[in-house]
Amino acid sequence: MEYRVLGKTGLKISRMGLGGIPIQRIDAEGTKEFMKSLMKAGVNYVDTARGYTVSEEYLGYALEGIRDQFIIATKSMARTKEAMEADIEKSLHNLRTDYIDLYQIHNPNMEQLQQVIHEGGALEALQEAKKAGKIGHIGLTAHSKAVFERALEFDWVETIMFPYNIVESQGEDLISRCREKNIGFIDMKPLAGGAIEDAQLALRYVCANPNVTVVIPGMADEEELRENLLACSNKNSFTTEEMDRMNRIRKELGTNFCRRCNYCAPCTAGINIPSVFLFEGYLKRYNLGEWAKERYSTLAVKASACVGCGVCETRCPYHLPIRKMIQKCAVEFGQ
Repeated sequence: MEYRVLGKTGLKISRMGLGGIPIQRIDAEGTKEFMKSLMKAGVNYVDTARGYTVSEEYLGYALEGIRDQFIIATKSMARTKEAMEADIEKSLHNLRTDYIDLYQIHNPNMEQLQQVIHEGGALEALQEAKKAGKIGHIGLTAHSKAVFERALEFDWVETIMFPYNIVESQGEDLISRCREKNIGFIDMKPLAGGAIEDAQLALRYVCANPNVTVVIPGMADEEELRENLLACSNKNSFTTEEMDRMNRIRKELGTNFCRRCNYCAPCTAGINIPSVFLFEGYLKRYNLGEWAKERYSTLAVKASACVGCGVCETRCPYHLPIRKMIQKCAVEFGQ
């Protein structure tokens, strides 16, 4: 396993870490066994969040007795001091630890970022918790390039997490600036939220960028772990065929595609928006028409139920025209 220093935190972490969202798919005992496998493989960086339902709790149970083998990062969408104080205490309780290595401000927009840094904002709680030894370092996650650029100006920002993958290179210049400023760069969505099917190629692409400190693919079983380790350790240059494949992926996905972050939820009409777009991807991009239709038919609420309220679009960090995309899916699937 290759290890890197996470910017000015000084923490020595594995080049590949664990993205904790899929932990929600397994139970506490399964998480415990999986963490042992990560430890044996040399993976020591684990990322979770207050918003990932049971992820913190399962990880806390799994880490008992081996807590000192891992660098634990979590994050909160709290914007006020009071709310962040409560979330820090909840994370400590869930993770069954008396300290958290890295606590991150989770995906603020520009307006929320101003609230975070002003008097009575979440940053005050984080800085007090750091002084008290409850957290070791402070970071920020973003989906907006404007927020990423603004975060680079703050001395208190020790790490930044941002999407970077074959089809999303809009932050590449800022990732380079992270290295210049000794800010650890944590790469999320290396597979574009699952939109990129070729995980091996996707992870190799990310790891080929020396400015990426750590990549955190979501995984929840031994097979995913083995495949991801293989990809992240592959230092071979890309072949012409692989370069052509990446160009095809970029052409097929474009920029208006769902990353399955689920920030759009809950839908007013009860539509599982990410699943609709996932099945449409199978229908249009991967020549799996019949299978896609069969899976779409299992959805309790179809795309045609959209009432056009637009609430989902106000939540989407990628500013996707979700209503138009949903209407298109309703036509393509016929319901």
